[in-house]
Amino acid sequence: MAMMIVADVCTACGDCEPDCPTSAIFPRKGVYAIDAEKCTECEGEHDNPRCLELCMEDDCIVPA
Repeated sequence: MAMMIVADVCTACGDCEPDCPTSAIFPRKGVYAIDAEKCTECEGEHDNPRCLELCMEDDCIVPA
């Protein structure tokens, strides 16, 4: 499974992008998105998806 960013909630702050261990987060149409094929939910890297820990917006990043 992968995480996804809800475009309507994303503020495009960019806090999540540099800390993604698989480089799955990228800018798209003024906000950010997650490449589902690259996203591993940080399995083997962190206890929880790193993007969830970094995002300041509630319900912005959710399981796909």
